[in-house]
Amino acid sequence: MSQTPPSPDEPSEAAPAPTAAEADGGGACLVPLSILPKAVGIRDWLLASTELPQTQLLAGFAERLNEIGVPIDRLTTAIDALHSEYSGIGRFWRKGEGSSHLLFPYGPETDAIYERSPFAHVHRTGEWLILNLDETPDDRFGIIPELKEQGFRHYIVIPLIFSNGTQNGISLATEQPNGFDDRAIGLLRFLVPTLSAAIEMRSVGQRLDNVLRIYVGDEPHRQILSGAIRRGQVSRIRSAILFADMRSYTRITSALTPEAAVELLNTFFDCLVPPIEAEGGEVLKYLGDGLLAIFRDRGDDTGGTAQSALNAAIDGLVKLEQANQAQVFPQLIKAGIALHYGEAAYGNVGSGSRLDFTVIGRDVNLASRIAQLNKALGEPLLMSRQFADHLWGDPEPLGDHSLPGFEQPVSIYRLRPAAPPSEPRIEDPEPAAA
Repeated sequence: MSQTPPSPDEPSEAAPAPTAAEADGGGACLVPLSILPKAVGIRDWLLASTELPQTQLLAGFAERLNEIGVPIDRLTTAIDALHSEYSGIGRFWRKGEGSSHLLFPYGPETDAIYERSPFAHVHRTGEWLILNLDETPDDRFGIIPELKEQGFRHYIVIPLIFSNGTQNGISLATEQPNGFDDRAIGLLRFLVPTLSAAIEMRSVGQRLDNVLRIYVGDEPHRQILSGAIRRGQVSRIRSAILFADMRSYTRITSALTPEAAVELLNTFFDCLVPPIEAEGGEVLKYLGDGLLAIFRDRGDDTGGTAQSALNAAIDGLVKLEQANQAQVFPQLIKAGIALHYGEAAYGNVGSGSRLDFTVIGRDVNLASRIAQLNKALGEPLLMSRQFADHLWGDPEPLGDHSLPGFEQPVSIYRLRPAAPPSEPRIEDPEPAAA
């Protein structure tokens, strides 16, 4: 029994919609022959535009579809993110308005919004969701009233399942009364697998970038991604070095659960790290109850570098005191901070295929040893002579001190205590006239 072949301008309904994992070229029969060359051109552009960030990729995709008659007025994606502060990224493109993005924080509120969303629906079903908004009840999904209010008439949500199993999605909406016709939907079914692959390639790179930055810091992560992964490689950075740790950590945490100890450390670091980053510093290592940060040499302006490190130390101690006054901690928490100026060295240390990108060198060790003097001298903030020499101010010397592992005594300084305000002078009244 013969069948009438489809018109060149009509998509065939015989072929199923390919998924990102099953794309094999069969989706081409869903595209009218009159626009197939342009559709292939969009697909090639998606694969070739490797340097474009995701926001520009989506904008270019929507604009090219509009050029061949697919009336896209709004395009969004929801992509999983491997990040310590947020669970995903939403990207938005609106015709005539450009692009924007939104970070989805962890927490029950974000989870509740997701469960009411069409993205959750397509993840459960694995199927495309195609809605005529004029016929869709407002309570179908949480976003429906918003879409109607903004004038959209037709809405498509598509699941994007990446090769690592993460569930993502893309949505498209149009203001056109006729919505997305079969021709437009067929074209989307042909192109979406390629779009999904292009987004996944960028997402994988971003996830790797995020994880490395989170666990090894900004500069080491750049070094690793640039290829500095051979054992024994060393990079040197001239900088102000800040070493800080919590006093009496072992005693304080001896009665705490592991969960409570982690919460204590996180709250402690929340006092110290934001001032470091605000002054342009970089936290290179968390060392149990302490941290190591650097402030990069600014060339001739070494005084500015040292002052930034000092400002960060002072601000961190102020925030810690404010947290103590607010009774944020289970008991009074104190810190010792040491400042030194010298050379921080990154080195690949380890054996075989298991290496650690760590911070090493004499100056790093010296900063650590100075921090051990904080408790002995009863001072929250100490500086080496090398650091003090770069300051614009005049710190107070505390003498030379022997430090473990260093043959020569080290000159130690602190900030000069603020002078107490002088008592106002009271002039003797003039004697009354006789």
